[in-house]
Amino acid sequence: MTARTPAPRSRRERPAKPALSHEGIVATAVTLMRSEGLRRVTMRRLAQELDTGPASLYVYLANTAELHAAILEDLLGAVDLAPARAGGDWRQRLGDLLGRYTRVLFEHPGLAHSALVARPSGPNYLALVETVLALLHEGGVPDGQAAWGVDVLLQVATATAAEQSTRDRGTDTEAEHHALLEALGRVTARSHPRIAALGPDLTSGTPEQRLAWVFRVVINGAQATPRQPD
Repeated sequence: MTARTPAPRSRRERPAKPALSHEGIVATAVTLMRSEGLRRVTMRRLAQELDTGPASLYVYLANTAELHAAILEDLLGAVDLAPARAGGDWRQRLGDLLGRYTRVLFEHPGLAHSALVARPSGPNYLALVETVLALLHEGGVPDGQAAWGVDVLLQVATATAAEQSTRDRGTDTEAEHHALLEALGRVTARSHPRIAALGPDLTSGTPEQRLAWVFRVVINGAQATPRQPD
């Protein structure tokens, strides 16, 4: 008895693929990043996940850098802006806000490197920028200095997260830190008087404490430094 050849299945009987959209592409990219990491989120890999060709995605996103910026824009929706609008010292609230933004990047380290190249421009990012500017205005920072200061503040937060993510990927990070401590401990007051004078304080404080101090430095600098020298 001859086996029957399966009848070809009509295309009309197959479930239709959902129509592509910018929101759907980004949502799939975020899911892919959480499961496989940001490095795997390329236009080609994303096209495979969406069962389409890479060319179809370029209608919505120009390149991988823009895709990563869109992912960051989506994740910035998790940054709670409400505490920044509460009472209390405006510098403290601004530092806390920048810390929350930095923690989003810490949770997804590869995004920090992408954010240094291509920044998001969606509603979540604009809400973050608006909140930073509002706090600078509340603190009496002149508009011109605030306009440049918001850029510096976010750059510092992004660069800090990018540096930390690079260190986290290193296999000898702890050994390098111990080597630095040993080198600092061996210096003498004759050869390196200022290093010897400061001693352990050069590496004191937790990363959180040092980051909060960096934000205060930049915030105070933005308030006190005119855009043009006197």
